[in-house]
Amino acid sequence: MNRFILSLSLCAMAVAPQAVAQISFSGHSHSVITETPAASTGLDAVYVIYDAAGVTASYTSPSGNTGVTWMSYGSLGGGFAEEVEGLTRAGATTSLTLGSGDSGFIIEDGTDRYYFYVVDYAAHPYDVTAITPSAEQDCGQVSLDVTGSAAAINYYTINGRSVELDRGITLSYATMMLDDDSKTYRVDQTDVNFAHLSAVIHAPAPLCDTEFVLEGDRFLAEWGMAETVVSVTTPAVAVEAYTSATQQSRDNANETGAGNEGLGGSAPAEVDFYAAVTDAAIFTEWQFSTYPDFDDIQLRISDPVTSYTFREQGTTYVRFVCANDAGTCEYTGTVYEVSIGQSTLLCPNAFSPGASEGVNDEWKVSYSSIVDFECHIFNRLGVKMTSFTDPSQGWDGRYNGKLVPAGVYYYVIKATGADGKKYNLSGDINIVNYK
Repeated sequence: MNRFILSLSLCAMAVAPQAVAQISFSGHSHSVITETPAASTGLDAVYVIYDAAGVTASYTSPSGNTGVTWMSYGSLGGGFAEEVEGLTRAGATTSLTLGSGDSGFIIEDGTDRYYFYVVDYAAHPYDVTAITPSAEQDCGQVSLDVTGSAAAINYYTINGRSVELDRGITLSYATMMLDDDSKTYRVDQTDVNFAHLSAVIHAPAPLCDTEFVLEGDRFLAEWGMAETVVSVTTPAVAVEAYTSATQQSRDNANETGAGNEGLGGSAPAEVDFYAAVTDAAIFTEWQFSTYPDFDDIQLRISDPVTSYTFREQGTTYVRFVCANDAGTCEYTGTVYEVSIGQSTLLCPNAFSPGASEGVNDEWKVSYSSIVDFECHIFNRLGVKMTSFTDPSQGWDGRYNGKLVPAGVYYYVIKATGADGKKYNLSGDINIVNYK
């Protein structure tokens, strides 16, 4: 019955533990480390002692109470706590000489209770003598065999729940990270934290050759006794890449589709492809296919930085692939879709050179996805006024530097679209309303 009543009391106190009481320790060889646990544990503090055997824990009642009692509990929680015998009393101070091992304690001081847990570090030694890269490695993570031990340190809440105390063991090694400004990879150090060690530990695979440095744990570090082991240098097998695709812009007022969102639009569309790779990437390749699953690859380019001009109507899928020298690890980048639209070619029949600058003062075709173009303009006597092979260009109504007379002129156009369509066009050009 007493244990049941105590258990209910413990549950209530777990919601709002009292302020930290006056606990002190003596007889210890190294400083006592105080941890502040989560409120849900019901504990006011967790104390880590280098070697608890023979250490004295003392409590001084703030109210001067001389009838303070201590109880201890284990993995079953405070509901199964038992009163501690062997307390030493000196006025309002009670003291207990600790033995080896971990234990939870409840101090009853009148209506107040103080809950704390003592971790005997000597029962959980950090003893690691070597780390060795495992024989079998994965492209995504590295595996390291641990010689020695650094087992999990657990304490128990007042309700008997096990909570791990993070040992703060750090694995440091070199890898490669993308520089956001230069869009290239640089060597940098990365750290991986372990709460405890198992026989084999895992970490993200390094992207460059590196040695692994294991240091632990944080308690030994606070006592100035941290231990470090270093592995042999391990060759990188994992690969990674950064890719981008940027279309060279055109600002031709008479071209439709050139400014569409996404890659492609009006042909010819020139796209710059860029890839930065990590050290182990020996094989590199841009792949071009008209199939989204790349069942058939029509073009391969090994240079990570390249440009390509798309001249055919339809959608082309482009991706970058890299691999290490053995081909055991491969990286496939983003798939870029380049969509070229159908061709169009329309010719105006009138313009007014010199009448109003910038307003219908130049004869130009309206076009999209024209990959070959040839235009000749004649007067009614058959004299060639001008010729040009770029559909973005036009005729300003001049011949030998002077405006030609108003009247009817003629154009002859031969062109080919990105969709293979042939254009053989001819017609009138009327020059009107100019000064």
